[in-house]
Amino acid sequence: MSQETNSAPVTENKMGTMPIGRLVFNMSLPMMISMLVQALYNIVDSIFVAKLSENALTAVSLAFPLQTLIIAVATGTGVGVNALLSKSLGAHKYDEANKIGINGAVLYAFSYVIFLILGLTIVKPFYMSQIGNADVEIMDMGVSYLSTVMIFSFGIFAEIFFERVLTSTGRTIFSMTSQLCGAITNIILDPIMIFGLLGFPKLVATVVGQCVAAVVAFVCNHKFNHDIKLSFKGYSPDFKIMGTIYAIGIPSIIMQSIGSVMTYAMNRILIGFSSTAAAVFGVYFKLQSFFFMPVFGLNNGITPIIAFNYGAQNRKRMVKTIKVSLITAFCLLFVGFACFEFIPQVLLGMFSASDDMLKIGVPALRIIGVHFLIAWFCIIVGTVFQALGKAVFSMIVSIMRQLVVLIPAAYILSRLDGLHAVWWAFPIAEVISFTVSTLFLIRINRTIISKIPDGSDVL
Repeated sequence: MSQETNSAPVTENKMGTMPIGRLVFNMSLPMMISMLVQALYNIVDSIFVAKLSENALTAVSLAFPLQTLIIAVATGTGVGVNALLSKSLGAHKYDEANKIGINGAVLYAFSYVIFLILGLTIVKPFYMSQIGNADVEIMDMGVSYLSTVMIFSFGIFAEIFFERVLTSTGRTIFSMTSQLCGAITNIILDPIMIFGLLGFPKLVATVVGQCVAAVVAFVCNHKFNHDIKLSFKGYSPDFKIMGTIYAIGIPSIIMQSIGSVMTYAMNRILIGFSSTAAAVFGVYFKLQSFFFMPVFGLNNGITPIIAFNYGAQNRKRMVKTIKVSLITAFCLLFVGFACFEFIPQVLLGMFSASDDMLKIGVPALRIIGVHFLIAWFCIIVGTVFQALGKAVFSMIVSIMRQLVVLIPAAYILSRLDGLHAVWWAFPIAEVISFTVSTLFLIRINRTIISKIPDGSDVL
């Protein structure tokens, strides 16, 4: 394909010219801030739910597997779109980049239709598979909450698609703006939708914020993103591009979907002890997101940098990006480790924790918190695999961590030494993840990174 097209930008993309230290934070900081706000929303959401009742908190916690699945499909598809767009732009193939964006939009629309159908059919059986008919109140609240999430999931699919297009072209400030608008809208509406004010039923999921974020991201793309032109005039599906998007994205979808399977299995194990144990697990997920979400924001920022410089054949800039991101991720998760170890009572207290929840939750957070000291490495290395088109390595690591190790370990420990021992499955699984990730990184360095030319001296 010719590289001279009418859609070619008139200036060089900053991902190939800006000094790496500045570029990583220029690209990542807006995403980190916006995802931190998203994590804050998740925590505030659960704080309001906990004030409603502990059963309400349990109902929301049991919804995590299917909520995680929605996010897995949306963000995993985004990995494929993001990597392909950035690589095409790095190689100055602008027409190809436009086609990638359009076909990516079609895949997102298809994904929403699937979850709409699931939201109308499987929510009640899903809850029954976890708790049976043991607690009607948890069942009723959970079905109402999760049905709303799935039926109106078009908001989150549109939001993530347009944000990924912005991120792929280096316009993370606009991606941050859209996410902030959505999160702030949700925080404002939270007490209304959760406590059933102004005529709303209680415990209705707030999906308006996702729609607001999608609209803002769409407008930002239309007005300010000149690298990608999304036009369906004369469109015909390009199944090769769609296949390539999924070839890169499906391992990420599977990897995150494994998290859905993991939370479902853990809920089944923990509910066998008590609904409070399942609620503690839900609270843990909300709390850890406050520390992990900024690292995922860092991932979103460095993925296009690595992919762009891979396409531009510039090894020095790629390696520098990896080093800077590893140091940053360690610092972020060390703060999380310290909080889980030294102030677990304070963290649980935000969720109106009962004495029983504190008794279970304090040792649980301290044990699980150990894995923060390892997870930073595994997360960044997994991003490197995806950016270089080797997302299958990330998938293998995730399968080993969450299915091959974590769930069997949690089940065995629950049988050997009860509820307290279950939480040790998390550090055990992270050690395995670290080992396998290191081996794959050595292989990637030998077969791909070391063979790329040094490239520009601009670092």
